Amino acid sequence: MDGSLNELDSLPGAAPGEARGPEPLRYLALGATLYLPATRADLAAVLNREALPGLRSVIVCTEDAVHERDLAQALDNLRRVLPRLAPAAVRRFVRPRNPEVLARIMTFAGIERLDGLVLPKVDEASLPRYAEAAAGRPGLWLMPTLETEIVFSRTRLERLIDPLQGLANPILCLRIGGNDILHRLGLKRPKRVTLYETPLRTIVHDLIVTFRPAGFELAAPVFEHLDSPRVLRAEVRLDLLHGLWSKTAIHPTQVPTIEDEYRVPSADLDLAHGILAPDAPAVFQSHGQMVEPSTHSHWAERVLERAAIFGAV
Repeated sequence: MDGSLNELDSLPGAAPGEARGPEPLRYLALGATLYLPATRADLAAVLNREALPGLRSVIVCTEDAVHERDLAQALDNLRRVLPRLAPAAVRRFVRPRNPEVLARIMTFAGIERLDGLVLPKVDEASLPRYAEAAAGRPGLWLMPTLETEIVFSRTRLERLIDPLQGLANPILCLRIGGNDILHRLGLKRPKRVTLYETPLRTIVHDLIVTFRPAGFELAAPVFEHLDSPRVLRAEVRLDLLHGLWSKTAIHPTQVPTIEDEYRVPSADLDLAHGILAPDAPAVFQSHGQMVEPSTHSHWAERVLERAAIFGAV
């Protein structure tokens, strides 16, 4: 991912300098999370919401988005930027290259001004090393990324649950590294198809049924094509059907496309209110469907939360 993928295109949303106001860090509030290479000269402007004011969350990457020869420059840039971060509505995360790089980043002044860390290529071997480096700042949220060969083994994924639950730092969600997974299969996603038309579909299903019952949220993989907004919209709709309510973005133009799909249809909003009404019957019919508050209440609660964040349509 080179710098040209993150030109500072204008985003709809709040005006420059206008904050949405502080709110608790919530998974749904991540929205479309923009990746930025840590080498960007304007990094402080983006992280302080002076540029791209419509962003809800951003990840500063020192891993795949930075060439090995540029790592020192990226870390020096990050070291200079962190002390300059002011309170802002945008949620800010850093993706270290590996546990050793994380240990260095944790010594930077201003590290406490971040919301959290995105841990790449997490598996049984790397997770304890990341955990040790991050534990000194237990207030930082973690977003481990599942993208190594561990995703091909349900047994290994299940064995990762207890170590994840035992971390000193809280986990906001697990991220799915789609391109890394396809790379391990010798594949690249074609432009005109969603990830659900590739072998990623089966892997996403395995990750959902493994980690959602254990209480973990998941974020959807990146859509790397910048000139196929129609396919991106179709993919986001399928993300939502699978319960993936946050998605990685690689360019500012993808952010409004993704978050437009996060808006709640008015019919769903009305139904959610009906399900959660104090006087709702045990079962009722609505628009040709059977509704049971006892089994649909979690869905309804999420609908109301989405509407509060992204609005209704």
